[in-house]
Amino acid sequence: MPGPLEHVKIADFSWFVAGPFCVRYLADYGAQVVKVETGRRVDGVRTLPPYKDNVPGLNRSGYFHNFNSNKLGITLNLDHPKGREVARKLIQWADVVAESFNPGVMEGFDLDYPSLTKIKPEIIMISLSSRGQTGPHSRLPAVGMHLAALSGFINITGWPDRGPSLLYGAYTDSIAGRFGACSLLAALECKRRTGKGQYIDLSQYEAGIQFMVPALLEYSAHGRSMARRGNRHPSAAPHGVFRCQGEERWCAIAVFTDEEWKTLCRVMGDPQLAIDPRFDNATARKRNEDELDRVVEQWTVKFPPQELMYMLQEAGVSAGVVETAEDLHSDPQLKARKHFRVLDHQEIGGSTYDSFGSVMSGTPADLNRAAPVLGQDNYYVYTEMLGLSDTEFVELMNEGVFD
Repeated sequence: MPGPLEHVKIADFSWFVAGPFCVRYLADYGAQVVKVETGRRVDGVRTLPPYKDNVPGLNRSGYFHNFNSNKLGITLNLDHPKGREVARKLIQWADVVAESFNPGVMEGFDLDYPSLTKIKPEIIMISLSSRGQTGPHSRLPAVGMHLAALSGFINITGWPDRGPSLLYGAYTDSIAGRFGACSLLAALECKRRTGKGQYIDLSQYEAGIQFMVPALLEYSAHGRSMARRGNRHPSAAPHGVFRCQGEERWCAIAVFTDEEWKTLCRVMGDPQLAIDPRFDNATARKRNEDELDRVVEQWTVKFPPQELMYMLQEAGVSAGVVETAEDLHSDPQLKARKHFRVLDHQEIGGSTYDSFGSVMSGTPADLNRAAPVLGQDNYYVYTEMLGLSDTEFVELMNEGVFD
């Protein structure tokens, strides 16, 4: 079945996570995407583990694969004057141009939005920079860890008696990519109605702050800054992850009401614990939470995490296994929804990819093409799509235009 965006053409100059993640959403729904790189300075995600079979290589990064599936891949040296000429041919082909460099980089190549509109007035361009194109800090470089700190996430992550903890991965990139995809769809719909393109200036920093709304409201309404609580909750107890049978095996448990606490005590085989004055109401449980957690963990450690989770869920107590990567790949729910797909990659063979989790009944997304090896589609894109002759292609290649 053709994807709903099969007529949309995207020149993807973006790198690392936010931009490629944004564009992959549209690629999964049928958009034709050409990812532009240069062998002189590859997309940095190509250099990040995990690598297939733990063998490093520019074409072996699982991160790169997951963010760049369903895309054609080319190399183009924008430092070369003829490289910029070829880039302008790609712009003429495209409906959308995406980039995620620091402000000023595309301008230096004469590929900023004002320059693109001279090539194609109706072009849509999205820039996913760290802090937007304007403002006193806009040109300061940053990556996801910096932005997670600036957005406030790291300040509220960790234990109350220790310093802030880093989040795993470039958290704000994941948020910004989704915001960017929605923005692009809105711009495409506007273009469908009016025939006009536009420029989208997305700040990863500001997109990330949207996920801090509870903390922002707390400060706005009460003047209180959210503090680090580890795994604890302001009113629920027990609330945390509890050790289970096996090495580094855990289960999350959350009890919000006295009735849920009574149910947990019954499942634990100790109904008298529910009327123990240390724990018989929420206030008492919060006051004695350290001791409460020890009591609960003395019980949870006797069970494998899956068994414990199902036992508690069946009784009506919220619980969930802290899953490892191995657990996720064998999770029956994810298997039933075909979340993980295996695609055949040119260098590493079969490789696992994530779907994005939403399934549209009439126009489903599809994962049908593994991420490209560096420069994989040069000949096809430059000759078949952009119309260069074989002679022109070879000449430009020999001049270093495709380095």
